[in-house]
Amino acid sequence: MIKFNQNKLFRNVPLILLMVSVLNEFDFNYLEIYFFSFNFPFILIFYWSLKKIGILGYGYIFIAGLINDVIVGFPLGISSLSYLLICGFAAYLKNITLRPSLVKDWIFFLFTITVVNSLIYMILILFFSFDMNYIRLIMNLLITFLFYFMFAHLFQFYQKLVFGIKYD
Repeated sequence: MIKFNQNKLFRNVPLILLMVSVLNEFDFNYLEIYFFSFNFPFILIFYWSLKKIGILGYGYIFIAGLINDVIVGFPLGISSLSYLLICGFAAYLKNITLRPSLVKDWIFFLFTITVVNSLIYMILILFFSFDMNYIRLIMNLLITFLFYFMFAHLFQFYQKLVFGIKYD
């Protein structure tokens, strides 16, 4: 029988998920559902930076951002900057929180992705003259926000199974 808490593969699942998620995009344009997309790396990075920083190191997050830039076609460093900003917001929330709450984390996640997306897209528009579809951007933001709650529950179950830790 496999012991989840002693197997290195199971302990590194968030890192593997991060690398796989930056290699492909989560949207359903090929099914003609044009407004359904979400930013899974944002969810993954925010949650694991907030709950267990040792899983995703800043170096891995930076490299994942570079890989994402190459795949998506952004200028190198834009995704890395956004991922590290999300880490910074999560570290700030972790330091000021006395009693962790999933609902508070969820609301702060909305604030975080709104600020980070606004900053990144402002940089892309001002310095790199990217054309933005604001409706798709807002839909991506809202769906990412809604999916955070679901994935947070899955990640909490994973933490309990693999690490024996339960966060509120």
